[in-house]
Amino acid sequence: MNYAIYEQVMELISIQFGNMPTTVEQMLGFYEIKNNQRQVLSLSLSNYTYHYHAAHGLTYIKSLTFDLEQQRICKLNDLFIPGSNYEKVLSDIIKKQIVQRDIQLLDGFTEIQPNQDFYIADKVLVIYFQLYDITPYVEGFPMFPISVFDLREIIDENGPLGRMAINN
Repeated sequence: MNYAIYEQVMELISIQFGNMPTTVEQMLGFYEIKNNQRQVLSLSLSNYTYHYHAAHGLTYIKSLTFDLEQQRICKLNDLFIPGSNYEKVLSDIIKKQIVQRDIQLLDGFTEIQPNQDFYIADKVLVIYFQLYDITPYVEGFPMFPISVFDLREIIDENGPLGRMAINN
């Protein structure tokens, strides 16, 4: 786990340095534990960087979810029954939230990616996008909380979301 966290932090730093022609004036890193119960650890790592003469700084967030029972890092597809078409199910829920919450989009929204950013927070799966992915900067990070109970038909009962859906 520690090595996976270290690798993710280094990737965030690398993204921020990227091919920018200006020097980094400020870089700040943060983490937040989103879930640490029922043998599921989910955390978010964020990196804010301000480059010399930039209009504003830029933040990236990446999350890691660990199934401590299976001792592995979870990808989004690991949370669902194989062949469950989780991408469409989640995308349809996100489309409804975009309308309900009147979220301004850049070019519309069609579907999440198989490797979409996510974290687990108690009984909620949060799907999120980076700044500028689907919304203008002013909207911030578009985050879409989805109750595990709304996903009961497609979640892997023996996986992290299955454990979160138990009512005890």
